[in-house]
Parts: sequence; structure tokens; C-alpha cells
Amino acid sequence: MRAVKTVIVLLVICAGIYYFLGSGFSKEEKAAWKEERLHTKETEMKEKETPEKLTSADVDVEESMFNWVGREARELEEKLGDPERIDQSSYGYEWWVFTDYENEYFQFGVMDGEIVTLFATGNEVEYEPLEIGQDYEQVQAEFDFGQEVTLSKGVTSYRFRLTEEQLKSEPLVKVDDDLFLQLYFDTFTNSLSSFRLMNADILLVQRPYEIFYRGKLPEAPVLTDGEWTKVQSGMEQQIFDITNIYRHRFAKGKLDWDDPVADVAFGHSKDMDQNNYFSHYTQDGKGLKERLAASDISYYTAGENIAAQYTDGPAAVEGWLNSEGHREALLKEEYTHLGVGVHKYYYTQNFLQKP
Repeated sequence: MRAVKTVIVLLVICAGIYYFLGSGFSKEEKAAWKEERLHTKETEMKEKETPEKLTSADVDVEESMFNWVGREARELEEKLGDPERIDQSSYGYEWWVFTDYENEYFQFGVMDGEIVTLFATGNEVEYEPLEIGQDYEQVQAEFDFGQEVTLSKGVTSYRFRLTEEQLKSEPLVKVDDDLFLQLYFDTFTNSLSSFRLMNADILLVQRPYEIFYRGKLPEAPVLTDGEWTKVQSGMEQQIFDITNIYRHRFAKGKLDWDDPVADVAFGHSKDMDQNNYFSHYTQDGKGLKERLAASDISYYTAGENIAAQYTDGPAAVEGWLNSEGHREALLKEEYTHLGVGVHKYYYTQNFLQKP
């Protein structure tokens, strides 16, 4: 029996940190909060027109959300039409993204023409018996939350073990032998923030919890640099979109995408990944203030969230939402612009208040 702790990478448990900059910033003003994990990219964000109203009913509540995993992608096209975009993932599937940019956000993972996973969030997302915004206790009454979840594939057995913190913030539910539900809760409001469905193969490849197993573990595909560039670009856009979905949830202003700031964020994620460190300061002591100045970026105030080794972009945003300092940056009313940079599994958000 072997155990793998997926939150441990490069022999360290990474922490997400929030960093705030104003005029006359000094190291003493730095504020750091603990968390876990992160991811990477290069930048190409474009403004899109808001689509016609997308509703949860469009995704067939009557048939139940659980029925979508395992169905053919063509059925999704017939029901919802073309996705807003298609992003690559690091796990072998494509993310088909559908959103109205305010109240509803869906990512359907498609592999070989079949839906293998989905992620959903937004104020108006409702799938009986789930509804975004439900109290933890209400959801717990519908599902069995336990600290251990098991599954078997042939002669191989696997057992996931959740920490007490994970049980509160991201419990895992076994729907059937090949379908699993991951629930993300906002621990500040004790309410359902988002959810993810996946088949057993995707769960085993992603391994978001400590795992014990007999036999072999499936591995994620090995990506080329060009493939990573596409994956990273998609995650950056996902983080940007979900950040604005959550700001809308809490009645905060929408952030505008900023290409130069995204380049700065990407450079920091890449530097952390390639030089094996995790900090708001580079190894030569340069912080966000210096990095923005080097790119001649002007602003009133600025802030930074970093994270490492999260499964993907949506998971990183949920992690920030549940950390006091990161949440403050994510929902700060004064911020007007955002640049996101992802490199492999290192993630950076740079927020700015501009004139």
C-alpha cells in the first residue's frame, strides 16, 4: 500500500500569498497569508460580447447534472450551441467554456468526443439538489461527506483521504463507481461556491487529495512546450473569468484585462517555476513594485496573489477565495484591472487600481 500526498511538490507544501502595494511600498508593508498550491501561461485575452442568457435549465436540470458526464459532446453542442471558447487542459481533455460573464459559468471537459468532467459556478447555477449559495448543512443533508472515499478499477484499489480542512472546504462525494462530485465551499459564508463532476479516470489523474493505492496510478500526459503554452493561456482566461463571476457575486466592480500586467504576472510565475521558489520576491529581491516599474506600468495601488500546485485555474481561484488575504485582493472594490500569468502549475494574479 502506497500513499501519495499531491499537495506536496518539490518537497514543500506551497502557500498562496497576498501582497499589497501602494505609493511608497516597503518590505515592512508586506502581508502574507498561508494557503496551498498553483499553475502557468502566456497572454492573449480578447473582449467578447456577452452571449444571450445562459441558464442552468439549458443544461437539462430535468435529466440531472450527473447524467452529463459520459455523454457525447455533440449533445452539448445541440443543446447549447458553440462554446464561448475551447481551452486545452493539462490532463488530456479540452475545456468547452460557456458563460454569461456574470451569473453563470460552465466548463465541460471533453476527451475523444465524450464529456469526462465539468465545473460550474455562478449565482444562477442550480442543479437539483444543488444550488450555488446553499448552506453547507443543506448540501451535507443531501450527500454523505466522509474523510475517506474509495474506488476500484479491476484488481486495483484506491482510497482518498481528506483532511479536516478539505472536508469543510472541498468534500468529495462518490456518486457511483465511475462518477465523483467535488464540492467547493466558501468557508467565509459557509455556502456552496462551485462544484466539479468527474469520472474515476480524471479523479485518479488529478489526485486532489492524499491517495493510498495498490497497483498503478494513471499519469497525466507529458506536454510539449507548445502544448503547455495553450494550456497556460486557457487557465489564465479561466482565472480572469471566474474572478469576475465572484466579484459580481459580491457586488464588486468588473475588472478589465490588462496585457502588460499579465506579462508581468506570467514572468513571475515562470521565474518561480524555473528557479524552484515560492515568494512575492524574486531571488534578487525584487517585488511587485519593481516588476511593475520595470515595465513602465503606472497605477494608484496594486496587489498580488500567488499560488502553486493546484489542479487547475478554477481550483486556484477557490483556494484564494478561502484565504483571508487573497480574498481581500480578489474582492477589493478599488481595483479596476487584472493581469493573470500561469506557468505550469504556478499561478499569479496582479491587481491594479488605475486612473
